[in-house]
Amino acid sequence: MARSMTELEVLRTERLSAHMIRVVAGGDGLARFPDTEFTDRYVKILFPQPGVEYPEPLDMDVVHAEYPREQWPSQRTYTVRSVDRAAGELVIDFVHHGDTGLAGPWAAAAEPGDRLRLLGPGGAYVPDPAADWHLLVGDEAALPAIAAALERVGPGVPAVAVVQVGSSGEEQHLSSVAELDVRWLYRDAAGGDPDGTQLLDEVRSLEFLPGRVHAFVHGEATAVRGLRRHLLHDREVDRDALSVSGYWRRGHADEEFRTLKAAERERELAEEQAAARA
Repeated sequence: MARSMTELEVLRTERLSAHMIRVVAGGDGLARFPDTEFTDRYVKILFPQPGVEYPEPLDMDVVHAEYPREQWPSQRTYTVRSVDRAAGELVIDFVHHGDTGLAGPWAAAAEPGDRLRLLGPGGAYVPDPAADWHLLVGDEAALPAIAAALERVGPGVPAVAVVQVGSSGEEQHLSSVAELDVRWLYRDAAGGDPDGTQLLDEVRSLEFLPGRVHAFVHGEATAVRGLRRHLLHDREVDRDALSVSGYWRRGHADEEFRTLKAAERERELAEEQAAARA
């Protein structure tokens, strides 16, 4: 069965901070982009291999069946920051660190009219309106999803956002009608946070609010693993009240990380089952 693909064109770009670039895309294809309730809705952005000609319109099932693997387009996973049907705009924010990586340099060089091909969206999280308060934790990769989620938290509902960025120049304004407490952490001030403990240390120091929390914890895989264990075992947050996932891992491209993530998820499930039997 053909996968859901949307082809858009770049309308404009905007630099939001020292290392974040917003790409606004639209075009006739946006009408076919599926709706979803999730604030963590993500897409796979397709980047064609240089010099390879693909069938038009691009059909990934045909590519997978007829092209050698090394000629398949590369994929990078990104959160859709927003979709405005009335304005005909879809927004994706890209972390950009110079020439490093694939998607960031593409976003930095993107011009109106450039193609943007997306598979998806997927997603699984939206702030629970029945929760007493919300905890959102992550790094730059999770910031678009955190920002989108905060816009959906109800008026006056407490929400604590713990966000790690490189430096103060990477902060963004987070809009919400929630009773919002934002805590910015600077990786540079922690020597680059090589052990991935800066977020965990901050969450450990938090005084949890009364009532039921709904937590969203996404970002670098090593940091997320420690946060997951802390929330499940030390804070005794119900598994159903926790959305947790590693978006990326230092030193690994997207394709390699997907394989590692699947294996790690199997280990996590085994740990949960062992803990339940203990």
